Amino acid sequence: MTSRERVTEVIKGNKPDRLPLYAWLGNEEFAPKVIAEFGSVAAAEDRYEFDITGAGPGIVAFRFDLLHDFRMTKPDKKITPKEALDVPLSDPDDAEAYEKMAKHIKRVAETNGRFTYSGTWGFFEGYNVVFGMEDHLMHMIEYPDEMHELHRRLAEWNIRFAENCLDAGVDMVHFSDDWGAQRGLLFSPKLWYEMIYPYYEKICAAVKKRGGYISLHSDGNISQVLDGLAALGFDVIHPFQESAGMDFEVYFKKYKNKFTVMGGLDVQQTIGFGDYNRLKSEIERVLTRFEDGGLIFMSSHAVQPHCTIEEFKFAFDFIYEFLRRKK
Repeated sequence: MTSRERVTEVIKGNKPDRLPLYAWLGNEEFAPKVIAEFGSVAAAEDRYEFDITGAGPGIVAFRFDLLHDFRMTKPDKKITPKEALDVPLSDPDDAEAYEKMAKHIKRVAETNGRFTYSGTWGFFEGYNVVFGMEDHLMHMIEYPDEMHELHRRLAEWNIRFAENCLDAGVDMVHFSDDWGAQRGLLFSPKLWYEMIYPYYEKICAAVKKRGGYISLHSDGNISQVLDGLAALGFDVIHPFQESAGMDFEVYFKKYKNKFTVMGGLDVQQTIGFGDYNRLKSEIERVLTRFEDGGLIFMSSHAVQPHCTIEEFKFAFDFIYEFLRRKK
């Protein structure tokens, strides 16, 4: 079974020959440790035979150059939603970017056959970058009409981005949109259903129409909107964070046939703390619980800089051998 086949089988709800493996190693402070040890991040991915890889195209929706210039004209250096509407988004149809991406995906298919994804920002995380989180939370209440229009425009951009990525050969479009705090959402479920849900409904429908998979990253506890995510048709949810109070047993009872979990190696409490016995025990617990599928095993976020390369190697050496022992 190839890596692409393995990941696809898990997303479809089937039991693969082994659970797929991946990790986010791109943290700018941890990556140098990986490069010093393995020669490159790609070499580390090859060493542990990761089943997934990112595939560009390296474009973002927001024109940060124009936003910066606009801010500089304001005494408080802040932009309101009304003013943000005057700043256009970038071109989602940058042909050169997608051509490079398509060539990269072709190389992946010819070499290690990994499952590929392309990432982009969602609505909350994206406009947090524009406004700052505190102001953004206020804007959703104070400027609902303008925020709806901003979200409508970003949804249109993301649909074009997703369609172009899928045309280039990518398997999954991945949205990063942090909504969760440690105990619940950063804003009310009602506001999520009013301000976020309708725009993902359009995006998910567009991705599904093209036969692609769609995934979501949100840290924290997003239990309050799991029913909504299932209804939208998200295929993969990352990280389903136990350390924020999310419960794998709830997943098995209610959502196993709705979406796949991507995660299981918690960077907040498990890896990077020097407790090798607990690290090994937690890895074994999660992998055993999901041995029949439902999980793409990976780090819950970027491996953090306080993790030593020795602990990283200990963890992934163990994971590598454990997955093959359980085949």
